[in-house]
Amino acid sequence: QVQLVESGGGSVQAGGSLRLSCAASYSFYCMGWFRQAPGKEREGVAAAGRDGRINYAESVKGRFTVSQDRAKNTLYLEMNGVNPEDTAMYYCAADSAWGRCSIDPAVFPYWGQGTQVTVSS
Repeated sequence: QVQLVESGGGSVQAGGSLRLSCAASYSFYCMGWFRQAPGKEREGVAAAGRDGRINYAESVKGRFTVSQDRAKNTLYLEMNGVNPEDTAMYYCAADSAWGRCSIDPAVFPYWGQGTQVTVSS
């Protein structure tokens, strides 16, 4: 059974940092982070492929860093310089299709339950 388990969410003040983790029960080609704020559509944040390719949303470039420990099937998201607009439920997702690793949530078949990130001003 495929499982993706996120952790590391919480409350932080603007300008602060958080580190999210996602542990997968399977070795996927691509794993990514997505977020959904109340009343908004789910959007891609960052994704990393087993071959090293990485994609970021423009809104987080230079502030967030995605990394992976493939030996542990774990994906991380280092969030620095957060602002209230980063407040959302953050989800981890995975895809086993080789060569495809975008930040389009529609192509990811496997999802975690999410972890809440709240940034106060």
